[in-house]
Amino acid sequence: MAEKAAYTHVGPGLPPLHGARANALILGSFPSPKSREQGFFYGHPQNRFWPLMAALTGEPAPDWADLEAKKAIILRHGLAVWDTIGACDIRGASDASIRNVEPNDVAALVRRLGVRAVFCNGAASGRVYARYALPQTGLPATVLPSTSPANAAWTMEKLRAAWGAALGPFLQLDS
Repeated sequence: MAEKAAYTHVGPGLPPLHGARANALILGSFPSPKSREQGFFYGHPQNRFWPLMAALTGEPAPDWADLEAKKAIILRHGLAVWDTIGACDIRGASDASIRNVEPNDVAALVRRLGVRAVFCNGAASGRVYARYALPQTGLPATVLPSTSPANAAWTMEKLRAAWGAALGPFLQLDS
């Protein structure tokens, strides 16, 4: 039987990505090892976040390493991206293993940007948001199915339908 990876204290995570204002904030839980290595959100080449954002906004799908194209999708369409957790103890990339959470100040970001809607990329992000940020913002989050490659039950088509229905009304598409 394989031994579980040891817990590692990791943090700080990544700074938020946003323009001066944002209609919607998309929150992950904590950056994966690949994202931390790349220094950018959803950095695992098999994560479906960036192809999904491109499909929902009508933008070309960015190359995995093209961070400027990824930033442009977020900024052009009135979005912001961050994580609910600023630091934590974690085993590898397993959200289920996260403990000793040090939350990001999501409520301050929501207020500063005038965010109208919060979307959590997966259940772990939703739980942390509900515990630490919801009491301060009063703005409920919509928990969407994770774009992680580990979430094989959700095909790209199903993700596009779920995310599009929720996020669509908040996207600026005429930029």
